[in-house]
Amino acid sequence: MSVLERLEEISGIGRDPVRGGYSRHLLEPAELALRDWFRRSARELELAVEVDGNGNLWAWWGDPGPGVIATGSHLDSVPGGGAYDGPLGVASSFEAVALLRAEGWRPARPIAICAFSEEEGSRFGMPCLGARLLAGEITPEAALARVDSGGVTLADAWRQAGMDVSRIGPDRDRVALLDTFVELHVEQGLDLEERGLPLAVASAIMAHGRWRLTISGEGNHAGTTPMPGRRDPVVAASAAALAVRDVALEHPTARGTVGRIAVTPNGTNVIASRVDAWLDIRAHSDAQVRAQLDSTVALIRKCVAAEGCVLDVREESFSPLVAFDQPLTERIAGVLGGAPSIATGAGHDAGVLSAYLPAAMIFVRNPTGVSHAPGETARDEDCEVGARGLAAVLRDLAGKPIP
Repeated sequence: MSVLERLEEISGIGRDPVRGGYSRHLLEPAELALRDWFRRSARELELAVEVDGNGNLWAWWGDPGPGVIATGSHLDSVPGGGAYDGPLGVASSFEAVALLRAEGWRPARPIAICAFSEEEGSRFGMPCLGARLLAGEITPEAALARVDSGGVTLADAWRQAGMDVSRIGPDRDRVALLDTFVELHVEQGLDLEERGLPLAVASAIMAHGRWRLTISGEGNHAGTTPMPGRRDPVVAASAAALAVRDVALEHPTARGTVGRIAVTPNGTNVIASRVDAWLDIRAHSDAQVRAQLDSTVALIRKCVAAEGCVLDVREESFSPLVAFDQPLTERIAGVLGGAPSIATGAGHDAGVLSAYLPAAMIFVRNPTGVSHAPGETARDEDCEVGARGLAAVLRDLAGKPIP
């Protein structure tokens, strides 16, 4: 089997007929179907499967014990996302193990293939939720209280899926077993395409924060309320989105985005009473993100006040700058034949785990540079090169016993 064939097995799961692409969200039917695919893929390779207390999937080659070399990614997507973000890393991990087993090679250390829960944060608003819970970066109480767009709490979703909420929380014993984590991922940009190379390793992940902006105005009738004196939060939110862009443009390497808006009551002939908008800011240092946030919020407050509305800002998540383990990154680059090292603006489970153990990432070329959208892609031959490269990395890392 190839990486392409593995991805083809799940190509019909979670297609979004409205947005295009895929919508695969934590513990919803499409994501549950992908979990079944993970289990089947593991059984075909005679790997033992378990689900930890935080909903993360683990497929074990060898008995769990100290010195684990872990690889994998995630299975969930953003709304209308692409076919490769997340699943490519999982499919490539299974293919890498299949290649090694076909050679008759056996690891001296346990190898684990992981699929982490809610990496995108698309259902409950917290990116890398499974990895954060595993590491103890969010409390069980805070996680279980999170609510999706339909009013379902994480606790309710957990119980509906037949999972035990009492097991959610830090799993330090499991983290202590992990020696190294390597995540393969489709590149989210054009760096490799411009270089004419199939693979790279990650040097760093930009600092990244998400904030919920609530703009409150006055709901009223669209036909009977004169234009002067309206307190329209939609108008204020429109100005706020422009403010986000304008501030980000002042910093050439920064990013500022409003990608999600919820209007209340969301009626055609109604002046809205409230708008919730989600702000995403990324930059090359924690301080730059905070400074950009301060400038952005200050400008938004002026826009909101000009429309007679009120602004509330609430931080939903913050991910500090990640500098990946340099010796590990250099070692992997050498195994891959001198692959270049590039930074990324996208968050990943490897970034969360890097605070607790050596972690690294391998990027596979994306000829469109598009990510989190249906146009995301990778060439078939590059995917196979990635799987073979990951197999070589696993052979190098897991081929020697713990000293």
